[in-house]
Amino acid sequence: MKKLLFLFMVLATACSTPGARKPGTGNDTLIDNTAISTAIDSAKTRTPGGDFAFLEKGVRHSASLWRREDGTPSDFIRFVSENYIADPARRTVVFHKISNYMESLNGNFNEITLDLRKILDESAGEIDEVDRMFGTYSVGSHVSDDLYADKIAFLIALNFPYFTLAEKEELGPKWTREEWAMARLGDMFVSRVPATLTQAVGDAVGNAEMYIAEYNICMGHLLTDDGRKLFPADMVLLSHWNLRDELKADYADKANGPEKQEMIYRVMEHIIDQDIPKVVINNPEYDWAPFSNKVTRNGSFAEAAAEPDTRYSHILDNFRAMKATDPYNPEANTAIQRKFSVEMEISQDEVEALFDSYLRSPHLVRLGALIKSRLGRDLKPYDIWYNGFETRSGIPEEILTAKTSALYPDPEAFRKGMPAMLRKLGWSPGRADYLAGKIVVDPARGSGHAWGSAMKGSPSHLRTRISGKGMDYKGYNIAVHEFGHNIEQTISMYDVDNYMMSGVPNTAITEALAFVFQNRDLMLLGIKDNDPEKVKMETLSSAWALMEIMGVGMVDMKTWKWLYANPEATPAQLKESVKSIAVDTWNKYFAPVLGVRDSPILAIYSHMVDSPLYLANYSYGHIVQFQIEEFLKNRSLPDEIDRMFSQGRLTPQQWMKGATGQKISTQPILNALDKVLE
Repeated sequence: MKKLLFLFMVLATACSTPGARKPGTGNDTLIDNTAISTAIDSAKTRTPGGDFAFLEKGVRHSASLWRREDGTPSDFIRFVSENYIADPARRTVVFHKISNYMESLNGNFNEITLDLRKILDESAGEIDEVDRMFGTYSVGSHVSDDLYADKIAFLIALNFPYFTLAEKEELGPKWTREEWAMARLGDMFVSRVPATLTQAVGDAVGNAEMYIAEYNICMGHLLTDDGRKLFPADMVLLSHWNLRDELKADYADKANGPEKQEMIYRVMEHIIDQDIPKVVINNPEYDWAPFSNKVTRNGSFAEAAAEPDTRYSHILDNFRAMKATDPYNPEANTAIQRKFSVEMEISQDEVEALFDSYLRSPHLVRLGALIKSRLGRDLKPYDIWYNGFETRSGIPEEILTAKTSALYPDPEAFRKGMPAMLRKLGWSPGRADYLAGKIVVDPARGSGHAWGSAMKGSPSHLRTRISGKGMDYKGYNIAVHEFGHNIEQTISMYDVDNYMMSGVPNTAITEALAFVFQNRDLMLLGIKDNDPEKVKMETLSSAWALMEIMGVGMVDMKTWKWLYANPEATPAQLKESVKSIAVDTWNKYFAPVLGVRDSPILAIYSHMVDSPLYLANYSYGHIVQFQIEEFLKNRSLPDEIDRMFSQGRLTPQQWMKGATGQKISTQPILNALDKVLE
């Protein structure tokens, strides 16, 4: 997945809709309507003939951020009079200067953060406590306070005020690119979160990331109840990503696959239940029988205590750290609102309604019946990861791994191979070298991720997991996904027309391109798929995958709603609630499709622990990917990708209309699914 950067532009200036400040929020009212009117009149007198509606918006915006330590109401009035820029030409000059300064700040803070996190994120030696301390340190957490203290933030808020999502949707289609860029500058200063709280969020998320990064299951030490080992002795899989991918790969193993899948499913249930023996996590010294949940060491039974609800403790730590910032975001006063309406720029209600309508589709019941007939058995809960529609599922994974490990024995080999991969996708040699030359490849400690640059001149980082035997197919598949992120990061940084527009509307858009790349991983290996049913199979596969990822996203959202209703919950109480939410979601949407009830499997995703409220982005990524893939048919992939992702940071719906001519919708995939099923 894409690595999220809670740096200066995102976390230190956590966004909310500006409005009148409310008592008891840490933002006690100081600048009242009288002071605001006086400031507006003063600015009008000093700069007659200006855009007075825009002036009022800027004054009210900056007033919503002014605190007692910033000065008296008279100081505020004087600041407005002296710093409001009425002349559009001068305002443009100032805007471009600020853009350059922000690129320097963001870019260099990003480089420092990468350096401080190097040992945590890369396979770069043992992790000591000092590494954790520096790695979770939020280097930009105090910059926001400094910019408010120096009045830079107020100058920006006054002259480049914030536009709500509704205003962007209404006005955006008429804006010039420069007006869009100025609006994005206005997104930067709309609330004031104390640096201590910003750092606390960084600490909580960083600790959760490290917990997940080291949550490996030694598959070669798993036993059946009669003492057999089903997996290679040296196989180590990270939860949940590698466990899921191994389960998918086992569909190709007709002899032993079902038994291995049942074992992986039991491992997942133990992780969710937190009755997994703590000593078997990332530890090859013990053998573990997941079906009986017994542990042995050197052939003898060993007492082994369960993991003490650590998984749910991290979720709670993230929740409480983020909830502590709520009072400083009066108009988006929950992490749920900030994540969706502000960061994703799609409301949570809209997301949930879209998921609900898709998961209720009768087409999915028909699709489940098709999968049942293809498997020749009743469906199991883990069949939410069925990949039999993908032509690669018929190729034994050991054959794919032999090819990937030979091609990519180390990260440097993958880096050298990137230009050739881009040429296979259709980019010219020069353009392929240009894009690949702005990406470096590092050995990942976890499953891998992409971390973009934040200024021109700095590369993006592709972190991938490669063992001493080279890159296995699972790692390659993930690396190709991350490569897609890096290409987006490069295009949307270097090819946009203004730094403030760099990036994409939200992480769903970058996930879409990552999926486009991942969907072509076999082609990039030189393996041709001559299946005449390929297009149909891809539609069936996309529809099934979207159902699965929407389900886990629904559990994630409902869990956070429960947390806000039960903020004092213990880890044990949260665990029971998550399991209940997962089972209820399963029974509501998945039981009618798979024919089995009461599975908690939707709660297994590690994102719930280390990437709060991120999962919904994957569903939107799948939806956007399908629409993009449909649009790309009979068009040049590189030309269209370059065009789409150079649009920069419009709102998601406006970006999608610019990319494909349509808004984001599940209807295209449902229409295609209906056609295929017919």
